[in-house]
Amino acid sequence: MDSDQKLISFDLKAEMGFFKKPDINDGIYLTYNMLHKPALLGILGAIIGLKGYEKEGIMPEYYSRLEHLKIAIQPLDSDKGNFQKGTISYNNTTGFASTEAGGNLIITEQVLLHPAFRCFLRLNLENETEKKLYDHLWSYQSEYIPYMGKNEFGAWWNNTKIYSDVNPFGFDRVYSIASLFMKNEAVSQYVAKSLSLVGMGHEEPVFLYFERLPIGFDTTLHQYKYGDFVYSNATFKADMKLEGIGEFYDIGNDTIIQLR
Repeated sequence: MDSDQKLISFDLKAEMGFFKKPDINDGIYLTYNMLHKPALLGILGAIIGLKGYEKEGIMPEYYSRLEHLKIAIQPLDSDKGNFQKGTISYNNTTGFASTEAGGNLIITEQVLLHPAFRCFLRLNLENETEKKLYDHLWSYQSEYIPYMGKNEFGAWWNNTKIYSDVNPFGFDRVYSIASLFMKNEAVSQYVAKSLSLVGMGHEEPVFLYFERLPIGFDTTLHQYKYGDFVYSNATFKADMKLEGIGEFYDIGNDTIIQLR
């Protein structure tokens, strides 16, 4: 990592969250379980006062200015990667909301309850925008109120950290990955057999959580681009290289993350 670059993290939390999926199931608007990069960029843009969507067909300022950032996301306090979910129903009473009498439409949304994520950012302090983001995250200041997917779900952050012992990971030993990571092949075949006695109180059972998540926007079609992600407590064999789909770093204490 270059001398003018810093790797930092902060813990992002909210009482509720909603990262809308483009599909609907049985009349319910569904949420992604995990915070994804496009949503995180919107939150970072709010923190430093970058503009959001203003004109149809034009990418928002925050995305244009921040899409190059390398980030990693680690869920906190989840149940094997899953956050508790609930549903909220409300009336959309705008005149064009419904063709029914009175123009009243019942909207039901699935929401995340108490979502929390450790967000890692590699920032170039020679870049004015990234330096401003660095300063705001450290001073816990925000130009606009950040929210977890919807205006109603205000978010906050704490536990901002900087990492000084950061080294590229060379896949030269068995390893675990602390963050979500994008995969390009099946990973279950690479899970290393544990030497501990599972079920004897010595080790948490191994889990693999999978989710297809947005990784950015197709700026022509203005639709999400997607990647297949994994979150796991498993130890993987050294021959699972995961090359060409991100940068992997050991950030100290044998903690591996994928920046992309």
